[in-house]
Amino acid sequence: GVVTLDMIKAVEQKGLFYPPDPSSMKISTMGGNINENSGGLRGLKYGVTRDYVMALQAVLPNGDIIRTGGKLAKDVAGYDLTRLLVGSEGTLAVITEATLKLIPMPETKQTMLALYNSMDAAAKSVSEIIAAKIIPATLEFLDRPTLIAVEDFAQIGLPTDVEAVLLIEQDGPPEIVARDIEKMAAICTREQAVSVQIAATEAEALALTTARRAALSALARLKPTTILEDATVPRSEIANMVKAINEIAEKHNVRIATFGHAGDGNLHPTCPTDARDHDEMERVEAAFADIFAKAIELGGTITGEHGVGMMKAPYLEWKMGPEGIAIMKAIKHSFDPDNIMNPGKMFAKETRKRVVVTQ
Repeated sequence: GVVTLDMIKAVEQKGLFYPPDPSSMKISTMGGNINENSGGLRGLKYGVTRDYVMALQAVLPNGDIIRTGGKLAKDVAGYDLTRLLVGSEGTLAVITEATLKLIPMPETKQTMLALYNSMDAAAKSVSEIIAAKIIPATLEFLDRPTLIAVEDFAQIGLPTDVEAVLLIEQDGPPEIVARDIEKMAAICTREQAVSVQIAATEAEALALTTARRAALSALARLKPTTILEDATVPRSEIANMVKAINEIAEKHNVRIATFGHAGDGNLHPTCPTDARDHDEMERVEAAFADIFAKAIELGGTITGEHGVGMMKAPYLEWKMGPEGIAIMKAIKHSFDPDNIMNPGKMFAKETRKRVVVTQ
C-alpha cells in the first residue's frame, strides 16, 4: 500500500536511489508496481521494477505463506518464483512484503530538449545515440498532438509547431554527464533537429520532465473518456509504428496522440473519446486492435508496461500463441485451482480474430 513517490522520497533522504519511476508514481502503490512490473521514464538505463525486487513474501490462494528470493547476489535454487510473481497482475498470490534493491544516488544530471519536423529524424537520433554507446537515463518522445495538449495544460513554453520532441536526460558523475550531453546534442543536430536546448537550471529541467509526466493528464482534459494504451516495438521500428498509428487513427476516424519511451520502443497511443458514443467506441476498439496487430507484425508486443488485464486479454494469444496460453493457464491453475485471484484478468474466454493490417 506504500505510494511509490513516498517510498522514493524516503530512500532519497538517506542518499539512496530507487530508479523505477512510473508516471503514475504520485498515486500508484509499490504492490501495484510489483504486480504490473511497472517501468517508467528511467527504464532505458536502469531497467524496470523486476530488476529491483530481491525477495517477496506472498500469500497463496489456499492461505499458505511463501517467501521467495533473498538479500543475495546469486540464487538458483529451483524455479525463480520471485520473477514469476512480479508482473503476474494479482492472478497468482497476494504480495504482502517486498525486499527492494537500492543503488547510490546519481551525483548530477542534465536535461535536453530536441525538436524535429520529422518523426523519422527523431527516431534516427534515438538509434544513433544508442549506436554511439550512450545510454541516457531518460529518452522520451512526444508527437505534435501530445505537445499541444501538454503545453495547453502545463504552460511552460513548449513548442507546438514541430512534429516531434525528444526529451533526453543523463545522470551520473559530472564529467560523464557533460560529455554525454554534448555528444547527444551533436547527434541530434546532425540528424536534423531544428533546435537543441539544454536546460540551464534544475528548475528548467524539472519543468520539462514534469511536462512529460503530465502527458496523460493533459490529454485526459480533452474528452470525457481517455483510453491510454501501450505497445512496444524494436527501437528501429519506432517511426514506422508511429506512422502506422496515425494511419490507423485516420482509417477509423478517431483521434490518437502518441508519446512514450523512445529509448526502449514503448509507445503510448492515447485516444480522447466518449464512452457514451457507442459508435465511436467501436471504432476506437477496432483502431487499437489494428495497433496491437501492427506492433506484433513489427516484432513487438501488445503491452510493455500496463499489463494485460481484461481489455487486452482477447489479444494475448496473438503474442503468445495457443501453446503459450496453455502453459500460462496451467501455471495459474497450479497456484489457484478455484480461480479466486483476480478472476477474469489476463485470460479471455475467446481470442479475438486476428486482423491483417494493411497500410
